[in-house]
Amino acid sequence: MPLRLPFAWMVCLRYLREGRMQTLLILAGVTGGVAVIIFLTTLISQLQVSIIDKTLGSQAHIVIRPPQAVNHTTLPPDSTAAIVQPRAQRLRSVDQWASVARLAGETPGVLAVSPMLSGAGYAVRADASQSIALMGVDAVAFQRIVRMPKYLQSGVFNVDGTNTVIGSELAKDLGIVVGDKLRLVTMDGRNDLFSVAGIFDIGNRDLNRRWVFTSIKVAQSLLDLPGGITQLDLRVEDLFAADATASRLKAQTGLTVDSWMQTNAQLLSALNSQSMSNNLIRFFVTVIVAVGIASVLVVSVVQKQKEIGILRAMGASPRRIMSVFLLQGGFYGLMGSALGSALSFGLLTFFAKITRNADGTALVNGELEVSIVVSACVLAMVVGLLAAALPARRAARMDPVQAIRV
Repeated sequence: MPLRLPFAWMVCLRYLREGRMQTLLILAGVTGGVAVIIFLTTLISQLQVSIIDKTLGSQAHIVIRPPQAVNHTTLPPDSTAAIVQPRAQRLRSVDQWASVARLAGETPGVLAVSPMLSGAGYAVRADASQSIALMGVDAVAFQRIVRMPKYLQSGVFNVDGTNTVIGSELAKDLGIVVGDKLRLVTMDGRNDLFSVAGIFDIGNRDLNRRWVFTSIKVAQSLLDLPGGITQLDLRVEDLFAADATASRLKAQTGLTVDSWMQTNAQLLSALNSQSMSNNLIRFFVTVIVAVGIASVLVVSVVQKQKEIGILRAMGASPRRIMSVFLLQGGFYGLMGSALGSALSFGLLTFFAKITRNADGTALVNGELEVSIVVSACVLAMVVGLLAAALPARRAARMDPVQAIRV
């Protein structure tokens, strides 16, 4: 027994088959629109993740420091005699830093806390020397903030005793390999001899030349800050909630608390601009696809006016006539979604093969995010149905007598 399609489906498929060229053109438009939305959204999403990882992978999300020293005067601010020079900032410890670290660790959304002591100095080997930023850290705690093992070129991240870990540029400048000796000298002349346990490449030439890691106790001795630390580094769960967390900690402690959103304001602005551009592109592509579907179906209603009138005269209800054109809009959205998803996967795979980072690794991967594909397909279906609603309503409200006379 042959399979009989419902009335609306049968008429819909007939209209699609009769207007093959129109069907193919609008399908091409919907396919291209869906492909552009999925490809651009996936590409921008992956690029943003890569940028954030490269930028924030080597720094804390929130940094707590002592408040800056300021000059106080009893003279009125608008007095000429009240003009004073800014006060020089000396190396100071975070007051009661252990309690502050405990408070920060108990704050919702904070994943890790690491104390650090940093100060200026020199790395000396034979007759060569380089200015450095001496950084005393707890190796275990610091690796919860910055995943140093993935940046190591050689050796291990070991700062126990007189071991130190230095950057690749500094090692190159001083001709050092793992196991060599290196003397670290502070600005006031304190110094000690260290053994290089590891060499890292963090992806930033300046940091590779300046950062030198030791243990906190050694740094406290060299920088003459016994029992003190100069900052607390925090890692948070939600990157874009870092500013709110920093504000809360600042209010609770009265210390200087900076989030990555403040120290990397230009990066945040660039990310917001990328997201805004992507949303604008998606909006205009959606509008173009909707106009394309609506215009094709409006023309179809005009072309099939007599047929619609005959169907109405033969007893087809307005709801059935409306269903015919809504099914066409749904068909364009469904088929365009499937073809557009396949096309976007091909574009992303091709783009992943031809683009590379400076180190030769792939700039993006060829994997589509399910959530992006599903949202684009749902959007295409909704747009197809909404675009078909006006022509469908017009066809359903058509007077059969007048339609046949035309």
